[in-house]
Amino acid sequence: MKRFAIIGLTLFGAIAIPTAPAVASKRVVATYHYDNQRTGWNGNETTLTPANVGSASFGVLAQVGLDDQVDAQPLVVPNQRITAGPTPGTYEVVYVATEANTIYAIRASNGAVLLSRNLGSPVPSPLGCFNNGSNVGINATPVIDVAAQALYVIAYTLMSGIPTYQVFALNLNDLTDRTAPVTVAASHTLSDGTTYHFNAQFQRQRAALVESSGIIYAGFAGFCDFFPDQSRGWLLGWQATTLLPLAANRLTNKLATGTYFLSSIWMSGYGIAAAPVSGNLFFSTGNSGPGTYSGDRNVQESVVKVDPQLVKNLDIFTPSNEDVLDASDSDLSSGGVLLLPGQPGPFPDLLVAAGKFGTMYLLNRASLGGFAPGGPDKALDEKTIGPCWCGPSYFTGPDGVGRVVSSGGGGSNSAQIAVWRVQTSPTVALVLEGAAPLVPSGQDGGTFTTVSSNGTQAGTAILWATGRPTDNSPATVNLYAFAATPSNGTLPLLFSSPAGSWPNTAGNANIVPVVANRRVFVASYRQLTIFGLGGHRFVARSVGAAEPAALGTHKPPHAITGVLEHADGSVLTLRTRAGKIARVDDSEALRSKQIGVLVTGYAYTVQGTYDSTGALHAQSVARAKDSAAIWPLDR
Repeated sequence: MKRFAIIGLTLFGAIAIPTAPAVASKRVVATYHYDNQRTGWNGNETTLTPANVGSASFGVLAQVGLDDQVDAQPLVVPNQRITAGPTPGTYEVVYVATEANTIYAIRASNGAVLLSRNLGSPVPSPLGCFNNGSNVGINATPVIDVAAQALYVIAYTLMSGIPTYQVFALNLNDLTDRTAPVTVAASHTLSDGTTYHFNAQFQRQRAALVESSGIIYAGFAGFCDFFPDQSRGWLLGWQATTLLPLAANRLTNKLATGTYFLSSIWMSGYGIAAAPVSGNLFFSTGNSGPGTYSGDRNVQESVVKVDPQLVKNLDIFTPSNEDVLDASDSDLSSGGVLLLPGQPGPFPDLLVAAGKFGTMYLLNRASLGGFAPGGPDKALDEKTIGPCWCGPSYFTGPDGVGRVVSSGGGGSNSAQIAVWRVQTSPTVALVLEGAAPLVPSGQDGGTFTTVSSNGTQAGTAILWATGRPTDNSPATVNLYAFAATPSNGTLPLLFSSPAGSWPNTAGNANIVPVVANRRVFVASYRQLTIFGLGGHRFVARSVGAAEPAALGTHKPPHAITGVLEHADGSVLTLRTRAGKIARVDDSEALRSKQIGVLVTGYAYTVQGTYDSTGALHAQSVARAKDSAAIWPLDR
């Protein structure tokens, strides 16, 4: 196992863009971030305005208890007929998927559970990775095809004790199977002609699903970068009507030799993007072994464009500091890829992407820019937004000009939400228009946003965001609303309220607020909170005992968390939250491959056992959050 240390690195189809006040029609939210381009913009919100969201009449309408943590974004279907359960009828339905592998159909108006179905036992703490809840089941946002009345979802289940991914196609009206579920399987030829097989034990399906060209697509990553000699990034597809897999697939790392592969597709849960008309797919990848980049056999730290049949990589953009990103575990794939709707000027098809390093890239989708070792990057523009475990949003202002919303880390325990005007002449660039007050947000840098407006009508656009927990207890998740029109460069705060909790602070709360049909939906730990006009103040509800954290016991494995000061041979030197020095033998973690890239100055949680001399022998070492306030207790 290699270690690397760097010191001092402190819609389906086309989207319709309204150009006038929207017609008062019910909005369907059938996919992550509202559409296949991942704009995060609901331009059909005719009820919620900055005036009434900022009034005392806006608050909590309902709080719905669920059976586990929710990492997937809720989906919304109005006028949906429900034919099973205790109360058949036609409702506006919110579909929510949990890490216990349960799908809920919930009435949007009052939070009543209409239907639920469990798809199988989830996998507990896969590979010992604690960068998630104690269960991993449905980790990615499903996708709905309203015309076909189908919901597509991938569940991670234990089948005869073996971790297995299954693709389900469920009927929206009763959650029964439309066709038999299909077990995920794939193989790909490596650079030396040998065959590499998909192994569900080592792969994490986190990026949201997308349906395009009649195909359901999913990306795969790894767990905590453990077993990097086994885990690689995959992009797979299945025919929507039959769930038959595509004949081709994409493997991001096809190297035949080495001990560190990865090049994962994860994007903090942000969805694979699909371009209108062409159906070409876009995603970003994470780190791999330094010095292994090829742009073909290994496409780490890159934005990648792939054809709909997954036959070939069509284009790529790789930052010129790719080697630094690899060595410092600064995945570009910690952030999502947003495809902007058509723009005027010489480059009508644009995208933006950002990752852990904190640079947001504006790229030409027709020619992404390739790789320019030593720089400068062949990007149309680059902006610093702060470390981004996050995803951008987009909307069009009343002047007809597009805006990009960024939400990277704004410093200690905060996120900085900013609006950038898309300049298309005389040069193509992003121009800062305004920023919101810092949003309290812990865990890793940044957060997620969405936008609601009544078309492009002036004074109706609202930016919505969630704040990740800043402590372990009560580990509150907050909802924020800001006016999208800046006042003296500042986006005014309209509303803030607790919206749930997230006690599993070792894994980021990648929560996307969903605005549809005068309501706002926030899914968190064992809870869906519904906001709207006529609501009340949030009341913390009892959700039962918290899930047992990986470190929550005095019995082995023991654990400590601290900032890495040295990595000498098999000895790690950590400085704990109390300022004390702890030395750890990580030789067992290296042998068991439950250790990722180590970077001096970053925080890590070590799980292991103490010997009779008091030395801690690590069984696993995983990156922890920057803030000591949300580190797990030392045991």
